[in-house]
Amino acid sequence: MTYQRITADPAQMAGHPCIRGLRISVATILAMPADGMDVAEILEAHLDLDADDNEALRYAAVAVRERELPLRVHA
Repeated sequence: MTYQRITADPAQMAGHPCIRGLRISVATILAMPADGMDVAEILEAHLDLDADDNEALRYAAVAVRERELPLRVHA
């Protein structure tokens, strides 16, 4: 899958995936709804973003599918 709005530059933000070359990381954007912010609040907090930057969600979904994370197993 190719992402048009996700970039990674080793010279910027330590190479973390960002939105369109901005200094706004995918992780930052994903943390916002997890903290209870809705789309309007996120767009208001980061005026450089627009609704099409929801590609961060698709990118994150694929990233999680591609790696195993250590999880606590419930008995």
